[in-house]
Amino acid sequence: MITSVQNPKIKQIRALQARAKARREAGAYIVEGVRLAEEALRAGLTPQLALYTEELGERGQALVAALQASKVPVEMIAPHVMQTASDTQSPQGVLLELPMKPLPLPDNLDFVVIADQLRDPGNLGTLLRSASAAGVQAVLLPPDGVDPYAPKVMRAGMGAHFRLPVQILPYDEISAVCRKHHLQIMVSAARQGTPYYQVDLTEPLALVIGGEAEGAGAEIAVQAGRRIHIPMPGESESLNAAAAAAVLLFETVRQRNAAG
Repeated sequence: MITSVQNPKIKQIRALQARAKARREAGAYIVEGVRLAEEALRAGLTPQLALYTEELGERGQALVAALQASKVPVEMIAPHVMQTASDTQSPQGVLLELPMKPLPLPDNLDFVVIADQLRDPGNLGTLLRSASAAGVQAVLLPPDGVDPYAPKVMRAGMGAHFRLPVQILPYDEISAVCRKHHLQIMVSAARQGTPYYQVDLTEPLALVIGGEAEGAGAEIAVQAGRRIHIPMPGESESLNAAAAAAVLLFETVRQRNAAG
């Protein structure tokens, strides 16, 4: 059992939890909790390290047994060490260090989200969860937003990373993807452009969801074929980025289902 918070493995976990640079350099990230760990294994990912506490319930113990059977390095750690290693106030008793292996882009794309300059980890994670539920084929992220492998993004995403290609690409590469697949770029912008329900969303689409404060950046906004908005009869200045994304994504689903 690991009982010291100064253990090198614990220091590495803390670095991966805290810093995007550490995650990039190691090519690894952390997920916590039995559910996310189970989803990672179902997706075929092989953890580089698993840590757990002896207080795990039956489901958690079954997970640990499966990890051990798969020859994953598994270590029991003391509860106070898990508290130090965890990114949450109430650790769930298990965490995995996973290799950073984003899914490849499909050969044919017609439903893509570009999450531009999102700064809030919870917003990005919730957006990824909605995108996965709506059947989005890929989420593309310019390099100046929140890290998609940050702990809060992983928790809010609820396993979306394991089912959905999430790729960080420079703006020119995002543009090249859109050109290659003949995607019309539409930017969601507060009170600008056409109401979303008046727009044909059945065509090949790259939907841009901009940052919480300033919206989409100029690099992607200038490429937009159209701006769309969600009419708001109330007095709010704007919608939460993740909430706006969910409205637009499921309107796309509705239109495409109706079109057959």
